[in-house]
Amino acid sequence: MIHDYGLHLLNKILMRSGKTLSDFPPMPLPQGPIGGQNWEDILDNFLLAQQLDYDPLQQADIVTQNLQLFNQEQTNVFNAVMGSVNDTLGKTLFIHSAGGCGKTFVCNTIAAAVRSQNQVALCVASSGIASLLLEGGRTAHSTFKIPIPITDTSIAGVKRNSLMHDVLRKTKIIIWDEVPMQHKHAVASVDRLLRDLLNEADKPFGGITVLFGGDFRQTLPVVPRAMCQEIVGASIARSPLWNNMEVHYLMQNMRLDRTPESEAHAAWLLQIGAGTNMDEGERIAVPENMCCNPNTLERLIGETYPGIHLANRTNQYFLERTILCCKNDDVDDINKTILEKMPGREKVLQSADSVDVANRNQDGYQSYATEYLNSLTASGLPLSKLSLKIGCPVMLLRNLDPSRGLCNGTRMIVKDIKNRAIKCEIISGDARFSGTIALIPRITLEPSAENLPIPLRRRQFPVRLAFAMTINKSQGQSVHTVGLNLQTHVFSHGQLYVAFSRCTSGNRIKVLLQEGNETKKVPNVVYKEVLRGLNL
Repeated sequence: MIHDYGLHLLNKILMRSGKTLSDFPPMPLPQGPIGGQNWEDILDNFLLAQQLDYDPLQQADIVTQNLQLFNQEQTNVFNAVMGSVNDTLGKTLFIHSAGGCGKTFVCNTIAAAVRSQNQVALCVASSGIASLLLEGGRTAHSTFKIPIPITDTSIAGVKRNSLMHDVLRKTKIIIWDEVPMQHKHAVASVDRLLRDLLNEADKPFGGITVLFGGDFRQTLPVVPRAMCQEIVGASIARSPLWNNMEVHYLMQNMRLDRTPESEAHAAWLLQIGAGTNMDEGERIAVPENMCCNPNTLERLIGETYPGIHLANRTNQYFLERTILCCKNDDVDDINKTILEKMPGREKVLQSADSVDVANRNQDGYQSYATEYLNSLTASGLPLSKLSLKIGCPVMLLRNLDPSRGLCNGTRMIVKDIKNRAIKCEIISGDARFSGTIALIPRITLEPSAENLPIPLRRRQFPVRLAFAMTINKSQGQSVHTVGLNLQTHVFSHGQLYVAFSRCTSGNRIKVLLQEGNETKKVPNVVYKEVLRGLNL
């Protein structure tokens, strides 16, 4: 592609003197980025150039290699999706896959197959971490400009005749992962957008083939202060679009070693996800080998991060292990405890907090003490006092530069700490960016009114320590070693299933139970209403 673009530039220079490359045989002529399309059509559209910046031959090789590794279920999905793309059928399909059944592997292969034809495959996901697992992936909200808050009449915010509109006109497939955790109104807003922009009002998603992926056993859309019925009602399974989806299932677990122990663990995970084999109190028993002995936080940290007190831990050491918690408060406490165990000098970075009020003289304005503002926390908001050490892992909380792998959920290692920037090395996400050095600046963050009623403005580095994370934040990734803190019980559908299924083996999970829990049973929250009608 770079070689062809160079020929285009040479040809453009020659044209100023009335000649072209055809006047200098055997010089080759530029072929254009998409079939016979001219380079001029995309020179002013960097978004389209990014989507076309793939070597077709290399993508074709990826497809050939991956197809040889497919099982029959994966092959059926691939053929169904590519049939819709190649024949311009505009189908809407859904892959329902338990963790470890190769859904992401199939999605990336389909994207490569489309890109091998010099076509656009738009890959998005409902969370930052899940988007990092897709080749060229971004979050659905940033790609389609999905409004926040969302309503049943909202339309995604891509403008007509914009750069993104041009990308959508040339898009052959949209791959949208982890869609069960997305509110149905968000998906519907993209459907309305594409019907309008592509002038195909009668075709779902404007006639573009759309492949959704996910697992309804995992967490559902977050609806603040909602009851079970409201959360289930917000699911895409309750959307009118669901009635026209072609559903495929991946049932064979490809993540675990094929041993009797791993097969039993996979079956146990499915029981947790489906809410079966629970006692009358809707609790499940945690296997003895997974329980911390003794049942202390110190033991959980030691099992998950052995030798954390030693210097010069590798990037891989932090990448392949994490501790999962139900609530952010527990995450912050554990992160602080582990940071203290790491060698090195701790540096505290203080935020600048203020209240965003357009007219301070308006009725009802209330001033807040700085100490009070510093004490406030909310989902997706960095701590006011950010304590770091060189060599510690952190997680990015905002999409700073997705084209360079800096997405919400990217994990990094701190290499240097300055007052105006943190030097970090990327360790998770797209393999192309692994090892990339990035400078993270201070930015101003404003939590939504749903998360915090006070109009807080916090200027701080958009990162949090990443020794531990919430269960919801971990959805969409696999980790070699998992510590699970269940001193605070799960409180929403699918959380326990997500937590236990993050690890590649049941032998590498350690669970911290509530003190005095002699039965070793923990609550499991499953909204079975959302699972009805699925072939699980």
